[in-house]
Amino acid sequence: MEKKPLRFKDFDTVDYTGTGDEELASKASRRKKIDNEEVQDEALSMQQRLARGRQMKKLKSKIALGRKRAMRKTANLDTLKKRAKKAARNAVLKKMTKGMDKKDISLARRMDLEKRLEKKKGLIDKLARKLLPQVRRNEKERKSQSGGAKK
Repeated sequence: MEKKPLRFKDFDTVDYTGTGDEELASKASRRKKIDNEEVQDEALSMQQRLARGRQMKKLKSKIALGRKRAMRKTANLDTLKKRAKKAARNAVLKKMTKGMDKKDISLARRMDLEKRLEKKKGLIDKLARKLLPQVRRNEKERKSQSGGAKK
């Protein structure tokens, strides 16, 4: 795939917010560029892991605020699918570790388990489809109990 040469528009800040505020527009533009970065397929090195940890520590208050806002909304189908996939992945992991908690396992063993989980993608996807109705029921129950916001 051949890369196209950059144009003038590529360097211009676009106001995605529509507010006319240049600072907000540049931050939104930066966020958009970060979101569009390619996801890394290979495992992180120890140095990258530590750097990612420092980065997440800086962003923890923003992440918490976003999580709080998201809890007020009803989850859409994509979110429900993600939750079902995560539940399926955890179920397969539990079976592999014979019920041991992930945090009690050494880093090297965890990395080995992650590689083995990658090979079981088909099983995880199939299990996620079966778990989707249960995840949907849990979401409805959560929304009915909380009355809008969960603490």
